[in-house]
Amino acid sequence: MQSRNLPAGLQKDLSASLRVTVKEKKVERTFAKPWKKPMPSPDDDIAPMYEGLKKHEFRLCHCKKCGAWYWPATDCMKHDSEPYLGNMEWAKASGKGKVFTFNVHYRAFHPGFVDELPYVYAMIELDEGPMITSNIIGCDPKEVKVGMPVEVVFQDINDQFTLPMFRPAQ
Repeated sequence: MQSRNLPAGLQKDLSASLRVTVKEKKVERTFAKPWKKPMPSPDDDIAPMYEGLKKHEFRLCHCKKCGAWYWPATDCMKHDSEPYLGNMEWAKASGKGKVFTFNVHYRAFHPGFVDELPYVYAMIELDEGPMITSNIIGCDPKEVKVGMPVEVVFQDINDQFTLPMFRPAQ
């Protein structure tokens, strides 16, 4: 990931936590910092999303019948659904959206977040329609605004998990 027009401190943080190299469709991961935050605990319903994130693919639940998108996985609300989510699939999504609402954290509620203060926790309205919560990275927290266009970046936290973070759209 290239960090353009960012203050030196943010460039350093981004390169340390988001360093990735893509070679022949295989993602090579580099973990510069040990993960100190709580680990994700996905259940079977959202495991396909986490499998996609490991491949640096942003996936959402998609209705094969009408094209509606959902997060988290659920039955389609626009028509009768097939049993056991039969008309739903996990499909690649754009990973683009805009900030719907956000807050800036100045106090860490877990020791793993202390080094990142202040940080932005936001609700992102994805271009496909659903909303997802994540962190906004790659800019000063004072620059984050409601309606700001953002795009997904992938943060590899260990060999098992990759998390979706968002940065200002480039």
